[in-house]
Amino acid sequence: MNLFHPLPADLTEEAFTVLLQQGPVHIERIVSNGHASPEGFWYDQDEHEWVLLLEGEAEIEFADGERVWLTRGDALNLPAQTRHRVTFTSRPAIWLAVFY
Repeated sequence: MNLFHPLPADLTEEAFTVLLQQGPVHIERIVSNGHASPEGFWYDQDEHEWVLLLEGEAEIEFADGERVWLTRGDALNLPAQTRHRVTFTSRPAIWLAVFY
């Protein structure tokens, strides 16, 4: 599989593709296209998540108000129970997400 091709034709919603699932670890490709978390929504996951932005730009906001701007090649580790939300993604933004 090539992570850049083909991209989903319909990106009205974010596209999630599971690339690998083995025990408690799974790896996904996420394609965003200007998507952001709904106002007031926070991810609060039971597992750790490491993300790598392969293409585009994005902004992550944490519950304490801190914001992190990501560009192509930037990675971020999100420990379990870290409340966060996506406030911006470019068109497109391609992520590699590892849940562990």
